[in-house]
Amino acid sequence: QVQLVESGGGLVQAGGSLRLSCAASGRTFSTSAMGWFRQAPGKEREFLAQINWTGRSTYYADSVKGRFTISRDNAKNTAYLQMNSLKPEDTAVYYCNAGTTWSGVPGGNWGQGTQVTVSS
Repeated sequence: QVQLVESGGGLVQAGGSLRLSCAASGRTFSTSAMGWFRQAPGKEREFLAQINWTGRSTYYADSVKGRFTISRDNAKNTAYLQMNSLKPEDTAVYYCNAGTTWSGVPGGNWGQGTQVTVSS
């Protein structure tokens, strides 16, 4: 099992950037696909991006394609989400997930989430 801790959220102006990190503990991180999701108030949790265990394959939701980049460093047991050109509608709690499929189906391991707020 993988334990996940997100960090890097905060308040940013529209058009700005943030990089989220997801630190993992447990021996299975390097062989697990990883994903990022977000949940805005009153909305369902939304799939954003997935990266396979090697880091060579990535998938993105249309809503963030071209603006967000998922990556990972297996030596550091950490996954990242680089977010550029942020919009107020990107405001949400962001979660990382272990075991996400390429089609956005989450696995069973979630972090506690990190708040991202984008001001207009």
